Amino acid sequence: MKVTLDLDKLLHEGKITDSEYAKFSELSAQTLGSLAFNILIGFGVIAVSGASLALIPTAATAMVIGSVILLGGLIVLHKHSQQWLVLANICTLIGALMAGSGAIAHFEGSAYVILAVAAFFTLASYLSKSALLAVLAVLTLSSSIGAQTGYFHASYVIVIKEPAITVVLFSALAVGLYQLSKILKPDDERIALIAARTSVFIANMGFWVGSLWGVRNLEYKVVIPSEAFAIMWALALLATGIWAWKRNRRWVVNTVAVFGGIHFYTQWFEYLDATPETVLIGGTLALLFAYILKTMNEKLKSSDM
Repeated sequence: MKVTLDLDKLLHEGKITDSEYAKFSELSAQTLGSLAFNILIGFGVIAVSGASLALIPTAATAMVIGSVILLGGLIVLHKHSQQWLVLANICTLIGALMAGSGAIAHFEGSAYVILAVAAFFTLASYLSKSALLAVLAVLTLSSSIGAQTGYFHASYVIVIKEPAITVVLFSALAVGLYQLSKILKPDDERIALIAARTSVFIANMGFWVGSLWGVRNLEYKVVIPSEAFAIMWALALLATGIWAWKRNRRWVVNTVAVFGGIHFYTQWFEYLDATPETVLIGGTLALLFAYILKTMNEKLKSSDM
């Protein structure tokens, strides 16, 4: 357990003695020095890896270098050396990213390879107890069905090519991960819950895109109107919100509130357009929603999900 203390304030208030102040200050300096040393070596690892990749710029090189760095990070992690913990985490993350991206580039973005990389990130997340790699595993899985992000001239883009599949797949994944978290150890439970939260986010993105454009797959003769997505999204948010409220799941309640607001205003301005009147009413409602959300949070206790 980590605790942050203001030593100067504690000394001034007389809650610690001068000798305790000196002792804690020395321990703090040692920890800070170790952290700085880990970060410095981490930057060195990144620099050497980048230079090696620049000398032999191939996807296979990235896979090999990434695998070696990942293996080194995992070995240090499993030796339980607190002194090198930060460096080990840096190596694990950088190595997994290099190896995974190298594999995707080498096989030209094949959907099967993307699925394999998602499984690879999942395994690396389990071995390293890295929540960030768990998030990357879920995001990589979404890219196997066409999910993308982009940027051009002050514009950010999120692409969901298969809204219906995205909603079904990641809703099921979120529920499955949540159920799985109940039988896992605390460290693994935390990772499963974070992956479940990422799945909830992606499922809502699928609903959002579907509520605007629907699904029109002429190849498989599947047509789902945007209105159907809008109704299903509203019902899903309502059911999830009620479940989260009854089980005291603050994160889920807040997420439902955020996406509920996005859904409401998306449909509001989609059908009523952005006029001074609609903006005024919408802003007033936003203040009301914010007050309701604040009141709900005060009644909820902190929870893991």
